[in-house]
Amino acid sequence: MKIAIMGSGGIGGYYGALLQHGGADVTFVARGEHLAAMQKDGIGIVGPKPLHVPKVKATDDPATIGKVDMVIFAVKLRDTETAAKAILPVMRPG
Repeated sequence: MKIAIMGSGGIGGYYGALLQHGGADVTFVARGEHLAAMQKDGIGIVGPKPLHVPKVKATDDPATIGKVDMVIFAVKLRDTETAAKAILPVMRPG
């Protein structure tokens, strides 16, 4: 399954890491320093069941991902409209 994570912070990062660890084809959409860190170090989960995914696909341009089967949309409220418009290129008809 091909999945785009729009908003790769606490919620999107958590579920995206678990899905990738489980074998899904995940691409994280992030920006700035967070994007650079993910591209360099992967993504980690701290907690009762720690997890580190050392290599992830991450971009700041959703149009480069291609069509996906699922989008996990986990952005902050103030970013909803802009992020919804930006993620349109990955959506399949219907």
